[in-house]
Amino acid sequence: MLIKSTILTLLLVCIAACTSSSNPNYGRYSQHKDSAPKAIKDGIKFDDAEPMYEPYALANLRSYSVLGKHYTPLKTGKGYSATGGASWYGQKFHGHLTSNGETYDMYAMTAAHKTLPLPSYVKVTNLKNGREAIVRVNDRGPFHDNRIIDLSYAAAMKLGMLSTGTTQVKLEVIHIDETGTQTVGNGISVPPAPLKNDSVTNDKVQIASAPKVPALGTTTEVATSGTVRPPTTIGLPSANVQQDPVFIQIAALTNNQRIHKIGNALASLYQVPFVAPLEEGLYRLRLGPFDSDKQANGILEQLRTTGYGDAYKFYPMN
Repeated sequence: MLIKSTILTLLLVCIAACTSSSNPNYGRYSQHKDSAPKAIKDGIKFDDAEPMYEPYALANLRSYSVLGKHYTPLKTGKGYSATGGASWYGQKFHGHLTSNGETYDMYAMTAAHKTLPLPSYVKVTNLKNGREAIVRVNDRGPFHDNRIIDLSYAAAMKLGMLSTGTTQVKLEVIHIDETGTQTVGNGISVPPAPLKNDSVTNDKVQIASAPKVPALGTTTEVATSGTVRPPTTIGLPSANVQQDPVFIQIAALTNNQRIHKIGNALASLYQVPFVAPLEEGLYRLRLGPFDSDKQANGILEQLRTTGYGDAYKFYPMN
């Protein structure tokens, strides 16, 4: 009888060991109460998550139930903005799987939300102290009626809410579509900015300065990194002179694919065509042609307030 009992005990131990090794979330609740890490990890920078286009995980768009309540995830996070309670989670969940299959890292700028599509990027503002953080939502929760987001330990530290545990926050989804067009909360959509010189693709970028306008009655030649109208004697306008086609030059890049992404986004936003001719080894992005200088001036003003400060009007050679 003693032998049978011993064998049964050993079998149960083996089964438990096999179960724990095959289940990556085994022990998720082995720590009864959540807590901050005993010692802060070296080298933590608490940098914001960097919003980018990421397709939603289809599996995380399905409805689900937790603690007797039913939740239906949003089809898109675009335009989402909300105000409510925030909490944070740390050591208890560190190293375990999130709802979209990633490993939770309490030192990363991440968060959990009940219905936002995964992944989503959210700007979080602590309404009590004005601090802000951008997080990547990759988990579900918190399942409390008075809370709208559960923040990682790192995000909570950046927002200055570790000691209180909870705080009131404002959430604004930073939505980026396939063209790179960005929408923050329920605000206006902003087209993607041109590549910078230190971009990861190391593309050469040249944004030509607008040529200076000479005084009336003079002749001038202007040399820029883009092609402009040939030497012309400028006089008083004639009522019989037909308006030359006018474009707005945005940027010049070596990356044709990137140029067309920006061009498609801007063309869709402003409802005008674009061209991207290859000149002197660079693809030159130009919106137009416009019907008039007045129309071009209106869009040029908008472009300069949304990150395209070096854009200028361009007149092709006849």
